[in-house]
Amino acid sequence: MMKYYPVILSGGAGSRLWPVSREYYPKPLLAMFGERTLLQDTATRLDSVEGVGDPVFVCNEEHRFLVAEQVLELDKRPEMILLEPEGRNTAPALTLAALHLADKEPDALMAVMPADHVIPDRYAFAEAVQHGGALAQDGYLVTFGVVASLPETGYGYIHRGDAIGDSGNFRVDGFVEKPDLDTAKRYVDSGEYYWNAGIFLLRADRWLEEIGKFQPGILAACRQAMAEATTDSNFLRVGRDAFLANPSDSIDYAVMEKTDRAAVVPLQTAWSDVGCWSSIWEVSERDESGNVSRGDILIHDTKNSLVFAESRCVATVGLENVIVVETADAVLVTDKRRCQEVKEIVSQLKESDREEHQFHRRVFRPWGDYEGIDHGPRYQVKRLTVKPGAKLSLQMHHHRAEHWVVVAGTARVTRGEDVFILSENESTYIPLGVKHRLENPGSIPLEIIEVQSGSYLGEDDIVRFEDVYNRVPAS
Repeated sequence: MMKYYPVILSGGAGSRLWPVSREYYPKPLLAMFGERTLLQDTATRLDSVEGVGDPVFVCNEEHRFLVAEQVLELDKRPEMILLEPEGRNTAPALTLAALHLADKEPDALMAVMPADHVIPDRYAFAEAVQHGGALAQDGYLVTFGVVASLPETGYGYIHRGDAIGDSGNFRVDGFVEKPDLDTAKRYVDSGEYYWNAGIFLLRADRWLEEIGKFQPGILAACRQAMAEATTDSNFLRVGRDAFLANPSDSIDYAVMEKTDRAAVVPLQTAWSDVGCWSSIWEVSERDESGNVSRGDILIHDTKNSLVFAESRCVATVGLENVIVVETADAVLVTDKRRCQEVKEIVSQLKESDREEHQFHRRVFRPWGDYEGIDHGPRYQVKRLTVKPGAKLSLQMHHHRAEHWVVVAGTARVTRGEDVFILSENESTYIPLGVKHRLENPGSIPLEIIEVQSGSYLGEDDIVRFEDVYNRVPAS
């Protein structure tokens, strides 16, 4: 029986889905369609396949606890969560996963999936994966081509070559970049081109052979990074300097466009890479006026639009083909046909040294989360929620003092040499430069109102002395 390992690549930032998707809480971690997030939907996509193993995740160091928590919510155990110090595109990420699996099972079949795609018909997808299993076992590097339903100019295409026996599968004749509309129409009319979904099925040892042949530098850098790796629970943290020696290269460019063993399996199902807000509109259920709405929405004489509200009432009048997205700290309004250009707003935020492209007002941490409530020139107020049994690092600040007020639950506080308990409606003061730690020894969430005051209030004013989550010390 063939053994399939889902290999889930979750390094995308999803900047065109700003302001909902941000660097520290990106698209794969969002529940855009129903209760499950895109990552969770991907992690369960092959559950009906006989012989499927535990999933392997490749993600950014900053997202590791969020990924682990979302997997835990599925009652799944990850085979491993491989941590990239920084993204280097999909070819190095897949090479890490292949090296990890090849040590245990060289001919393991890796079902490689981006964590942020939508495939509503999971049974059709599972059937296609099983259909491609024999090809992958025979040493082919299998990619899945979505049977094009329209001349889409936002996707790359796969040109099929000769048939492989009578299997209904084909050799790959070539990959082509996003075409103009006339070219896309010719592709679809010919029946020989498929949308390139960026989903693959291949043996771990075969990938290592091919990446070693065409990109030996990537293989060498990843081997060294794995040799320097350290394991922490279900996390494998690869060697930083070795991994960063990798060039940024995709699976297609690094290998698939060069190998003579690429095969394509047609995938006859709806699919979207959810690349921008118009993609959300296209794959969502719409009302009789063609609108998609979520949250506290009031609509009058509005057509073919998407309106999302996260924290307040949003009303539209007399609009057509627009996107309106509201979050606690930002509002986006754009013509639906120009939503690809949202990434230009993200670029402006970066150039202005603002934080709205990185963080939401509510920021998640392994111990819980914090949310900004108010701020001024020399103060800011936050609401902290600490999970039962969790604790923050033992830390100190050079530039700020803090007041803590317990509003729910019980806190264990370390302040210098003192350790004491605070209950609801009790408070304490943490002077500048004093080591301190906050813990939740109780069985319910601990809620704290924190008032910070000082000359500098940035999150990088933290010196960590001890941390149960093995985070890199910040200063």
